[in-house]
Amino acid sequence: MILSKSLAKFIKSLQLKKQRKKEGLFIVEGEKSVNELLSSDFKVKFLVGLSDYVKELGSTDFDVYETNSTILDSIGTFKSSDKVIAVAEIKFDMELSFLKEEIILALDDINDPGNLGTIIRLADWYGITSILATPETADLYNPKVISATKGSFTRVNVHYVELVETLKTLEKPIYGAMMEGQNLHQVKFSKSGVIVMGNEANGISPQIERLITHKITIPKYGAAESLNVAMATGIILDNVKRN
Repeated sequence: MILSKSLAKFIKSLQLKKQRKKEGLFIVEGEKSVNELLSSDFKVKFLVGLSDYVKELGSTDFDVYETNSTILDSIGTFKSSDKVIAVAEIKFDMELSFLKEEIILALDDINDPGNLGTIIRLADWYGITSILATPETADLYNPKVISATKGSFTRVNVHYVELVETLKTLEKPIYGAMMEGQNLHQVKFSKSGVIVMGNEANGISPQIERLITHKITIPKYGAAESLNVAMATGIILDNVKRN
């Protein structure tokens, strides 16, 4: 099928959070991320691609539209939308369910979409499947977040919760990344626990800090004032897995 102007306009509208929430849909751009989407349990509503991508798809249970690169680039957020854009259903109200021995990430107001996407990708790399996020954290379905995950959004569950109340219910040690705390290299992490990462500018909020059972810090050897939160998350997860 050929993409209509009205459908192209609808796809572009999904770049807005209020429209994604209204329609219950989000966009995934680029061949790699869309291929990950197609292999996941997300329900795809329809797909728009260049002719060579569409021809390789085979039969599908969703509508497929063919277009050219100029139109594809105009409806996406990339400078080049890399062959394909898919529209899929948002997963609302996912049940909170954790394994007895599981490391969980908790994000306290991570505002930057790129940081959130990179953290999800890191979580996937280190085998973390559950992330708790405050409602103020960047929207998982923001195209910039989806892009930065490089497909990892299909394997990592992000739950938006009232973080203070949720942490109170978890009978697990809670590690908080702080500027002052125990040297990360000396921490003996439990096989089951929560790692809290704070806001890019303000760190962990006071109400959540009160729930931290183990304050941890990445030792500093140079003159840099701070670390990017996604970078810090990767360093901490690497040390968790070394235990």
